[in-house]
This record gives sequence, structure tokens and C-alpha cells, in this order.
Amino acid sequence: MLSGLVDKLGRMKAAVFTSIAGYTMTDADALRAKGREQGVELTVAKKTLLSKALEQKGLVPEKGMLQGSILATFGMDDEVAPAKLVSDLSKGKDKEGIKIVGGILEGKFVGPEAVSALAKLVSKHHQQGRVVGTMYAPVSAFVRVLEAIRAKQAA
Repeated sequence: MLSGLVDKLGRMKAAVFTSIAGYTMTDADALRAKGREQGVELTVAKKTLLSKALEQKGLVPEKGMLQGSILATFGMDDEVAPAKLVSDLSKGKDKEGIKIVGGILEGKFVGPEAVSALAKLVSKHHQQGRVVGTMYAPVSAFVRVLEAIRAKQAA
């Protein structure tokens, strides 16, 4: 179990830690399904095990960050995906005990505010699509102008 956590911490691009006192099996099933689609791995681990794995990777959480039952969500492909996934789960459930307690981004611990801000960002794939669309727009416009000139000369 410890080596699995250390491995995930080594491969991740970002991680989010969530207190899951009100986490139900329905939530777990839905979260796992969404996580698989987005390249996010989920682990519910004991705090002592998680703390040991973090120490082995040279990461020391802020005192009191990992309180209660903790769901560790690891983004393997996208830094934004675990924050979005957990943020969607925690919406409207703060009263039930599901809340973001922090995360890891670029090898440093960040607080719940930073994770919430990260969740509001557009995902990596959407950003790539926007860049391609922006690059393609001038070429597409140029082709339409040439086609209009050709059509006008043919008429």
C-alpha cells in the first residue's frame, strides 16, 4: 500500500486531498467512473500511511491539513482534472463533511483556496483546442477569401 502511494506521488502532476466524512458508496462509484475517464486515480488511505508516503517523496504537509478520513486524488495527465473532479463532488456537500483540505501542485502543498481556484481553470485539452482553433482561424479565412475570388471570376 505504501509503495503504491509513493509510486502515485512520483507519477502525478497534481494531487488533491479531501476530507470525506460524508462520502457515500454512490459518491465513490460516480467518482471512480469520472476519474477513469479523466486520467485521475483515487485512493482512500490512512493518514499515517499517506504521511509516510509524502515524507518519502520529500513533501511535508502543513500541520493539521490531513485531518479525518482523506481521499487522495491524483492527476496523472492533467493538473486541473483532480481539482475539477473533487470540486464537483464537494459542491453542496460541505454540510455533510466532504470538503477540500489542500493539495499538491508543482511539488508544493497548496491550500483549499488554491485548489478551488485551480478547479475553475479550463482543462489542458480545452486549452489545446483553443490554441489550435486560434491558429487555424486565419488560414481558414484566407481560404474562404480565395474561394470567393475564384467563384466571382467563374461567374
